[in-house]
Amino acid sequence: MADDRQHPMLQYIINNPEAFAQNLAKTLEHAGKALAAYLEPREKGEIKQDGTDELTGVVKTLAQVSEYWVSDPQRAVEAQSRLWTGYIDLWNSSLKRMMGEQAGPAVEAPPRDRRFADPDWSENHFFDFIKQLYLITSKWAEDMVHEAEGLDDHTRHKASFYVTQISNAVSPSNFVLTNPELLRLTMESNGENLVKGMQHLVEDIRAGHGDVRIRQTDPSKFAVGENLATTPGKVISENDVCQVIQYTPTTDEVLKRPLLIVPPWINKFYILDLTAEKSFIKWAVDQGHTVFVISWVNPDERQAEKSFEHYMKEGILNTLDVIKRATRQEEVNAIGYCVGGTLLAVTLAYMAAVRDERIKTATFFTTQVDFTHAGDLKVFVDEEQIEILEKRMAEQGYLDGSKMSSAFNMLRSNDLIWSYVVNNYLKGKEPFPFDLLYWNSDSTRMPASNHSFYLRNCYLENRLAKGEMVIDNVTLDLKKVTIPIYNLATREDHIAPPQSVFLGSSCFGGPVDYVLSGSGHIAGVVNPPHKNKYQYWTNGEPKGELTTWLADAEEHPGSWWPHWDGWIRQNDDRAAKPRKPGAYRMKILGDAPGSYVRTRV
Repeated sequence: MADDRQHPMLQYIINNPEAFAQNLAKTLEHAGKALAAYLEPREKGEIKQDGTDELTGVVKTLAQVSEYWVSDPQRAVEAQSRLWTGYIDLWNSSLKRMMGEQAGPAVEAPPRDRRFADPDWSENHFFDFIKQLYLITSKWAEDMVHEAEGLDDHTRHKASFYVTQISNAVSPSNFVLTNPELLRLTMESNGENLVKGMQHLVEDIRAGHGDVRIRQTDPSKFAVGENLATTPGKVISENDVCQVIQYTPTTDEVLKRPLLIVPPWINKFYILDLTAEKSFIKWAVDQGHTVFVISWVNPDERQAEKSFEHYMKEGILNTLDVIKRATRQEEVNAIGYCVGGTLLAVTLAYMAAVRDERIKTATFFTTQVDFTHAGDLKVFVDEEQIEILEKRMAEQGYLDGSKMSSAFNMLRSNDLIWSYVVNNYLKGKEPFPFDLLYWNSDSTRMPASNHSFYLRNCYLENRLAKGEMVIDNVTLDLKKVTIPIYNLATREDHIAPPQSVFLGSSCFGGPVDYVLSGSGHIAGVVNPPHKNKYQYWTNGEPKGELTTWLADAEEHPGSWWPHWDGWIRQNDDRAAKPRKPGAYRMKILGDAPGSYVRTRV
């Protein structure tokens, strides 16, 4: 019997036409339910149609690219010729292959592009042609942006981002009829995958109250406080901005200086306490640190006017007071992660100005204080976009968590959006249970005042690095921050690029140890030693250019966590008796991880 590979289209024939027709009818029925779930909140006025401004911005930006190429007839001909040359090369190679001749592809997909992993993308002439046609066209569109002269850097960045989003969306891998794996699955299952996929879509639209909330994992497999964020501890303080958690010691003695962790409020703190095996918090407790963590409130309209100053005073400064009452210790080691690190840097500059010396060392995880080389999120930041955002936040007092989540997902849309569209809605499969992706989807809102201040003062105007930021009538100068600093960057970070973190190191007035970890914004930080994954580089103070620093840096295998712990002890290794939550008559408000982190949107 001949192998189906000799007759490549045989595998795309419907096995049971009657069952296929029935499933197709069910698919259309569920598609109608999905449309109804999408339209219902809009018809009731619960959701406003607010995509016009964004679409206008996209059109205006891409029009600037188009204007450059069509304004000169010679350039326009050159652009068209380049595209048609690619198409002709593809046509010629495809003809040779169909005639049985050996011919290499006109273009190949990048090795790490998992969209085209199925063998039929290369072995089947039809799908190979579609794949190459797409790759040629998308590469041409990207080149048109990169080579358009006269665009400022921000406009080019936006145009490149928009072209990438469009290119990723129209990939043939996202459609049943042009994806061999999807088409084969649909034929083999007589369309059952599409029925299940439409059921998933209806559920996700209903879960998103009219918007598609794409499931990246199975949420039924995780619960905060049960199998995530389980390190034992107690909530010992609470206000309108945060709860303070003190973790239960596990060692016979601890470092004299307590450890304060300031997580980002864009996400929830338990990224540092996912599971026991991945928990930085548990590991730090087990090394003898008395760990305190700020758990930020998931804000609503009541926090609309809570600004950066409120988060500094009611968050970090208040927590320092709480730590002193809980431990009778004045001196503290502090860690800030991402925007939590930016707030920590702001607080350090403020404390230096008012001569508050309680924080003795600072550690920054993937933190930017100079936003000159800020990451891909900068594509969303300009005066026009911020004004649109501020207008919407003013209506409800906060930025909905789904908006921030969508922005982060769009930075890696092939991995975090389209792969799940294909898996959930076209293959009809349930997503794989993954704790990190559960955390990623557990979004938080942004208070209007705080978020506006952050976008304008940091991303748009870079005031902190320039020494122009004002908090509580105090002009901040990072050069006055002279305490030792451990500044961790991650090599593949697209949110806080290593170059940006490196440049920010020069803003401080004291000794800075710059450490570069392998992987990205999350995996490069959450890298427990027992996993023995990735690596990190050290080379002392960050001077000159990052490339020069890295050329002479020493590479170390595995996690940077023990290196950081050694750095802390080099600065002060004095020991003390363990401090349990509730000591010194501190009132215990509840068990860790507290109630604020459990609030979902």
